Amino acid sequence: MVISEAREIAEAFVAARRSGAAIRDYPGTRPRDLASAYAVQDSALALWNRDIGGWKVGRINPPNDALLGADRLVGPAFRDTVITAGEGLCEFPVFHGGFAAAEAEFMLRLAPQSGPLPATRDEAKAWIDEVRIGIEIASSPYARINADGPCVTISDHGNNAGLLLGPVVPRADWDALDEVEVTLAIDGALVGRATTATMLDGPFGAARFLISNLVARGIAIQPGWWISSGAITGVHPIAPGSHIHAGFKGIGTVEARVC
Repeated sequence: MVISEAREIAEAFVAARRSGAAIRDYPGTRPRDLASAYAVQDSALALWNRDIGGWKVGRINPPNDALLGADRLVGPAFRDTVITAGEGLCEFPVFHGGFAAAEAEFMLRLAPQSGPLPATRDEAKAWIDEVRIGIEIASSPYARINADGPCVTISDHGNNAGLLLGPVVPRADWDALDEVEVTLAIDGALVGRATTATMLDGPFGAARFLISNLVARGIAIQPGWWISSGAITGVHPIAPGSHIHAGFKGIGTVEARVC
C-alpha cells in the first residue's frame, strides 16, 4: 500500500471518528498485510492532535495468525478516553450504526526499562508498575471492522473507543492472574466466563508483544501508558444504552454504560 492511499483511508476514519458518523463501506482498498494495516494506523495518529494514554492488544486467531505472522494486534487509546472508575457509572460513547463491543481485561501500566527488550512474559513484568481490572470499549464507525479481518481492525485504531480502569490488583497476586475467574454481564445477562489461562501467554505476554510492536514502528514508549491486555471472556456486542458489568473473582468489579 502506497503512503498516499494509507493517508486517504486514515483521513476517512479520523473524519468519521471526529464526527461520530458511521461508515457504510471501507474507505479504500482493504489492507492485506500487517505493514499496510499499521501504515494506515500510523497515518491516523499523525492526523490527530490528541495525546495517547495507552494501547489495546487484541488476538489474531487462526488461520490469520499463521498467514500474517503475528498472533496479536495493537491499537491506540487516546488519553481522554482512558477513564478511572470512581463513584457513579462511567459512560462511553460508541458509534451508532457502526461496531460496538465490550471486553473484560486486565489493564497494565507501562514503566519502560533500560537494556534489552523483554523476550518473555516474565521479563515484561519488569516493565509494568501497576495492574488493574477493567473494561475495554471497542467501537468503530465501520460496522464490519471485525468481520473483514485483523488488518482492517488494525487500520481503524485497532477498533478501540475507550478504556475503563477499575480497582488495583495487589502485586502479590500478579503471578496468579491466570487463576482469577472473570465474568462479563451485559444488561444483567451473563455473556462470558473465563480466565487468562486461555489467552496465549497472558496479560504480561501481551505487554511483551506491544513493546516489541511499538519499538519496531519507531514509537517511543512512554511511562504511564496503559495496556488493555486482551479480551478474557470474549468480544461481546453492545448497543447504545447497554450496561456492562465485569467481575474479577477475589479482586473486585467494574461497570460502565455506553451511549
